[in-house]
Amino acid sequence: MPIYEYTAADGTRLELIRSMADADKPVTDPESKGRHFKRIASTFAAGGTAARSTPSASTSGGHVHSGMCGCGKARGSCGGLKN
Repeated sequence: MPIYEYTAADGTRLELIRSMADADKPVTDPESKGRHFKRIASTFAAGGTAARSTPSASTSGGHVHSGMCGCGKARGSCGGLKN
């Protein structure tokens, strides 16, 4: 099931695992303060460093290594770009 984010007017944010059918249903205030929560667009960011211009990630296994690779292997060990 997807994780949805909700916010109240006071800035409180919640993350809830709900079915898509329940995504926009009312959210009960977990602290019983009477707040109303509204679903917001979730965002995420991936950390890392910028890829080198050559060789490109598209010709080097599809991903860039920096420290530990996202695939879980040590830098350069899976055939990706060695930086």
